[in-house]
Amino acid sequence: MKQTEVLLQPNPNARIEEFVYEKLDRKAPSRMNNPELLGQYMIDAGNEFGPGTAYGNALIKCGETQKRIGTADRELIQTSAINFLTPLRNFIEGDYKTITKERKLLQNKRLDLDAAKTRLKKAKVVEARAAQLNTSQPEENNIMVNVSYVLNLLHVKWLKIWAEEVTKSEQEVRITQSEFDRQAEITRLLLEGISSTHAHHLRCLNDFVEAQMTYYAQCYQYMLDLQKQLGSFPSTFLSNNNQSSSTPMQSVSTPSVLASASASLPSVSNSIVTSGISELKSSSGSRKARVLYDYDAANSSELSLLADEVITVYSIPGMDSDWLMGERGNQKGKVPITYLELLN
Repeated sequence: MKQTEVLLQPNPNARIEEFVYEKLDRKAPSRMNNPELLGQYMIDAGNEFGPGTAYGNALIKCGETQKRIGTADRELIQTSAINFLTPLRNFIEGDYKTITKERKLLQNKRLDLDAAKTRLKKAKVVEARAAQLNTSQPEENNIMVNVSYVLNLLHVKWLKIWAEEVTKSEQEVRITQSEFDRQAEITRLLLEGISSTHAHHLRCLNDFVEAQMTYYAQCYQYMLDLQKQLGSFPSTFLSNNNQSSSTPMQSVSTPSVLASASASLPSVSNSIVTSGISELKSSSGSRKARVLYDYDAANSSELSLLADEVITVYSIPGMDSDWLMGERGNQKGKVPITYLELLN
């Protein structure tokens, strides 16, 4: 149970705080978790860079996704606490403690019973020896014989005490046996009730696994959507750089002219890339394209790509604007436009 709490809440200070508020029967204050904090920092940084810039927009999108992951993480913790940790904690602090206490008491009763049986066995052995002694008065008036008789008489009295001990031990064995049987019955009934408890906790464990499945499925979907949204940003920067390097620039001495030229250059290169893709989509022909980044196909309708390889791309009617059809030998499938650089 403790390791599950560590998994759900790695921060020990937060766990201590939740424990204190729980003992005080008060609701703990709501605080942002790590993914939500990261998302907020990314959004703040994106706003500083400017939502209109590619990098600032990408940071904002990443921050929003991290916040959604943080919300899903919060839901996982709440669901796990209600459906798994709370029933398990109640069992450990309630029924399990009772069962452990009764089993320890049963063990003590068994030790008492064993000790009583040992004393009874010893008393019976001494009683058997007493029955074999001859306590008759000797006929000869000899001092040594009289001394022996006195010693035997004392011995007999001592043995009679052990005979009384036998009766007492037998009674003690009956009492301890009765207490042991009663405690064994109590423990047996408690242990039989564990079968139903196991069934209940099995359902709780199943709920915990389902909550984890939902959480990881949500995170995967969030990141998949984010990957598709961010696909355009890296290739846009690279395309801008390529277009900038291929565009001759005259050296100017006026700072204002230099600033104006550098500000207008990205829009020009963007228009070139966009026009090339639009021309390809409007025509029925095909073009060669170089792959900028590795891409793993998400399903059988897509084509996996390796960086720097050259493939043939073309458009088909009704296709999403962010995708083209790609061919590599006998393989074909959809490829994202943002991973490609069209060649002349």
